[in-house]
Amino acid sequence: MNKGTIKFFNETKGFGFIKDANSEKEYFVHSSGLIDFVKETDEVSFELQQGQRGLNAVNVKRV
Repeated sequence: MNKGTIKFFNETKGFGFIKDANSEKEYFVHSSGLIDFVKETDEVSFELQQGQRGLNAVNVKRV
C-alpha cells in the first residue's frame, strides 16, 4: 500500500490527483477507485493500477 495526500479532487466531475508521500509523484484517481469519501488534504492509502494513460490510484481510503 502506498500513502499520500489528496492534492485535488473535483466531486462534480468525479476525479482528482493524489501526491505520493514517498516519491512526490502524482497519480490520477477516479471516483470509481475510492473506498472512502475524500476531500483535498486528506491523507490516504492506495494501490496503483495500470490505466489507459498511466498508473491510476485505486482502493483509495483515508488513514
